Amino acid sequence: MSMITYLSVAIGGALGAVARYGLGIWISNKWVHSFPLHTFLINILGALTLGFLNTVLLDKLTLSPEIRIALTVGFLGAFTTFSTFGYEVITLIKDGNIITAGAYTMLSIIIGFFGVFIGMSLARFV
Repeated sequence: MSMITYLSVAIGGALGAVARYGLGIWISNKWVHSFPLHTFLINILGALTLGFLNTVLLDKLTLSPEIRIALTVGFLGAFTTFSTFGYEVITLIKDGNIITAGAYTMLSIIIGFFGVFIGMSLARFV
């Protein structure tokens, strides 16, 4: 990979991390509950966006590989967060919130896949 590709990932990643942090803080200020809605919504939005972008970028638009990788690997890779999801599930379990942990896990997986599908479907519709 070229230095431009690495720079594209870095810039996209920086923007995605800042977007995740800002949106996460905003959601957390609105939702005070043991269910980690901020991570859930960000990951679902990321799944939907990745499905949409990959479909649009592969089927409909011709963008440079650097822009594609900046958006998908960089921005969305930093925007979504599997590690935080895992940590939150374990914390919920340790705190005795077994049902919430199970619901969070199942909803994240099922709605995450559904989000990718919806994103791809929207992209084909556009």
